[in-house]
Amino acid sequence: MDRSHFYALMEGDGKLDYEVYLNTSQILKAQKPMTDLCNKDELMFQIVHQIEELWMKLIGYTLLDIDDYIQETNTHRVISLFQRVHQTLTLMTSQLRLLESMSPKEYQEIRLQLGNGSGQESPGFRTLLKMPPFLWESYQKHYLDQKGLTVEKIYNSQYSHCEAYVVAEALTEFDEQFQAFRIHHLKLIYRTIGIGAKSLKGRSVELLQKGIQQRFFPELWDIRGAMTDAWGGEYGVKRDALGNKNNAAHDN
Repeated sequence: MDRSHFYALMEGDGKLDYEVYLNTSQILKAQKPMTDLCNKDELMFQIVHQIEELWMKLIGYTLLDIDDYIQETNTHRVISLFQRVHQTLTLMTSQLRLLESMSPKEYQEIRLQLGNGSGQESPGFRTLLKMPPFLWESYQKHYLDQKGLTVEKIYNSQYSHCEAYVVAEALTEFDEQFQAFRIHHLKLIYRTIGIGAKSLKGRSVELLQKGIQQRFFPELWDIRGAMTDAWGGEYGVKRDALGNKNNAAHDN
């Protein structure tokens, strides 16, 4: 097949209504020209990372809406939009698997094209890292403080699966999904450049492990540990039909 012919077909001419609306003339020319690619995998590498940036733009935009709805305590909208965020994060994580088809050698050739750049410079990633504290501030004020609630109350002493609890679990899911993406990304780095290698910035890749230890909403994780510790003294204690401790069983 004539490669140049099909390359032109892939990019289109940008004149049809669909092309104009989606701005395909810019989107499909946002990658390096086919003839300038350093190897057969560079197009995939660029497209995957460009799509990741678009997904993160959507997540950031959606989180701004979520923050507005949290301040209105519009729980239904908060939950439905968080579902969108969670599905998008799942897509971001799953599409990283495409990059696992690169050999280490092919990645090293692509890496040379980046100069001093690295994923830590991603505008979408840096933006998302800054947004959780504002989400927590809005949640704390409108779902907890204004209702006389605390994290401990909604999870334990006054647990009723209330709206404050449901939103807290949505925040937890966002935290978990984002960390899953970071973990998968770190494993991809291990697979392509190794565990002990330096990053493009000259820092050890091991430093990236600090990022996956970051929790956006530590209060929502800490309450689980606190509750488990509080219940720990009850483990292995048998009770009778009235709920009273069976001391003999406990002593044994």
